[in-house]
Amino acid sequence: MSRKSLPPWLHEGARVLDPARDAEAIVQFIGEWEDPATRRIIPEAVFLRPEGGGREWVIPDHQALRQADPR
Repeated sequence: MSRKSLPPWLHEGARVLDPARDAEAIVQFIGEWEDPATRRIIPEAVFLRPEGGGREWVIPDHQALRQADPR
């Protein structure tokens, strides 16, 4: 899979901000995901988890994410 459409700061292990949840998270995986509601295949979905652990969530469109401020 080509990740040419992703910005360079978006990679597995990166800390990102999900404005929709007003939450920072760590990218766990970027890859194919099938939306269970629509059965649509998303080739570059972003799987996120809160830093330190917690419930994972999926972002179908990476353009919704922002680079988190460095700590």
